[in-house]
Amino acid sequence: MSDEIQTEYDTAGVEKKFMFLNRKAPYGTIYALEMLETVLISAAFDQDVTLVFMDDGVYQLKKGCDTKAVNMKNFSATYKALGDYDISKLFVEKESMEARGLTQDDLIEVIYEDEDDDWAEKPAIHVKSRDEIAKLMEEQDVIISA
Repeated sequence: MSDEIQTEYDTAGVEKKFMFLNRKAPYGTIYALEMLETVLISAAFDQDVTLVFMDDGVYQLKKGCDTKAVNMKNFSATYKALGDYDISKLFVEKESMEARGLTQDDLIEVIYEDEDDDWAEKPAIHVKSRDEIAKLMEEQDVIISA
């Protein structure tokens, strides 16, 4: 029996399903920006990333955010670049949108190129019911909420 402790592991090809639940308004706190940065880091390490926007988090995808009054940098344009990081699964909870008087037309457009469909451009944002999102949550390895 060896007393050697294994300190290196072969993790090549290991991929986890990460779901990021965005529940906070985009500005006024650092939660939304920090979550977005975490999403980008996860995608850079080739993880399977899903984003869910619920509660006040639906405002993170709202068109026309003006941050001058809160003296914060407007980072909403970063969401439009998510497709460049192979992030194509963005889900908005229908009930949260409805409770805030929003429709899908109020949301920014996030596009990704589907490599399985000859690089066709497709919308990444999909509106799902609370029950549908609960089913998606059951499929995840890691869920991070902020």
